[in-house]
Amino acid sequence: MARKSSLPRAVAQDAWLTGQLLIAMPSLSDPNFAGSVICLCAHSEDGAMGLVLNRPLQKLSFNALLKQLGVEPVPPARSIRMLSGGPVDGGRGFVLHSGEWATEGSVSVDGRISLTSSVDVLKAIAGGGGPRECVLALGYAGWGPGQLEAEIAANAWLNVEPDDTLLYVTRPEDAWRQALAKLRIDPLLLSGAAGRA
Repeated sequence: MARKSSLPRAVAQDAWLTGQLLIAMPSLSDPNFAGSVICLCAHSEDGAMGLVLNRPLQKLSFNALLKQLGVEPVPPARSIRMLSGGPVDGGRGFVLHSGEWATEGSVSVDGRISLTSSVDVLKAIAGGGGPRECVLALGYAGWGPGQLEAEIAANAWLNVEPDDTLLYVTRPEDAWRQALAKLRIDPLLLSGAAGRA
């Protein structure tokens, strides 16, 4: 986690898919994104930035991270889910959280979802407070200008409106199917070929 807020440059609040969930199509074979569900935190002409929601972080616990940052939990301490947010800048942390809580440096994604990269949010959570719903991601997914649009046109991604069940999923292994179910899509019927009418 950064001591000060320093969100990636692509964070913008008035963009097309900002706040939407991206769902990887079955044909997407990149191991970083196959079967992934991503909360798109920013999308503008400068590019896009998002956090993978269904890749649990295996090597680090929330308590171990707090110790590394010198944050002491104060009972009744909370623990939050830790995610591998994407292949870019894996040492950088982001807390994706419900929008009713904010601190200096928090960025509203869409009015009801916020993103905070300062250690203040971890201190609040460690003390039993902070946002009502949250997940912590190390690293993020990033796209350069026009890259995400090209991938969508090539039939690599679907998008859906998020809900708390998908944003703060407790069973990551089910997130991809749950996201498709929200679109009423059977994954067995999806084709990897893009077409034109």
